[in-house]
Amino acid sequence: MIQEKEKRRKRILRKLKVKYRLVLMDDATLEQKISFRLTPLNVFLATSTISIILIFFTTYIIAFTQLREYIPGYTDVGLSRHIYDLQQKADSLEQQMVARDVLIQSIRSIITGNDVAVMSGADTVQTPKDYSRITNKRSSDDSLLRLEVENADKYSLRPSQGNATQGNTGIYFLPVKGYITSKFDATTKHYGIDLAAPQNEAVKAVRDGTVIYTGWSVETGYSVMIQHSGNELSVYKHNSALLKNQGESVRAGDPIAIIGNSGEYTTGPHLHFELWKNGVPVDPVQFIQF
Repeated sequence: MIQEKEKRRKRILRKLKVKYRLVLMDDATLEQKISFRLTPLNVFLATSTISIILIFFTTYIIAFTQLREYIPGYTDVGLSRHIYDLQQKADSLEQQMVARDVLIQSIRSIITGNDVAVMSGADTVQTPKDYSRITNKRSSDDSLLRLEVENADKYSLRPSQGNATQGNTGIYFLPVKGYITSKFDATTKHYGIDLAAPQNEAVKAVRDGTVIYTGWSVETGYSVMIQHSGNELSVYKHNSALLKNQGESVRAGDPIAIIGNSGEYTTGPHLHFELWKNGVPVDPVQFIQF
């Protein structure tokens, strides 16, 4: 039995080592062009080697080039990050568009006099803070600092801070010296306060900002709108003359108009003043001491 297996193995080896000649000839002239001496063993080894090399290069190309994206189940490693960045940008753009639409709608409501939403008082109230540990004992350094600040402001060309009020978003300048004749009332669509003042009195900007509207209408006469930081908007109506143009930057306390009696909705020289926060009107008395 063992001898038969050995004879069979030797017979297979002899067949693998049998030499053959591969000849390429011209079919027309039967001229021999090239010939190869081959054995089945050589052909098997050459075919196996070429197959291994092709498999290796194919695997390398698919694994380390962009071709793997065409194979189901494989995606670009940076695709997920790119999608996440695009989603974040889309969310930011959506929020900016919503804020812009609210601002545009609020400005349109101011001009046309339509009804708008009113900010609740809870939105403007800050959390009370504990000042029980603060003492009023004045040190010598504090006295020197106070004296230095007072002397620095004594010759300042800026308007006096005596007309300013500290609010939760900054210092508010008094728009005009006068007394309130009509209070804020959202139920009657009176989204501001009326301040009676002498004729030809200067109307001043309550905060730093940019003039976004100057114009005249039948109902409100000459009006000015100023956009401030913190998504705030101040409105000044019923003026007799405008001192600023649209697009100009103003500082707190800068004259922007002359108080007057223009427009149908007026009963005498006064200023109708409105203050808007985040696209909704608020009572100016909560932020400015008139």
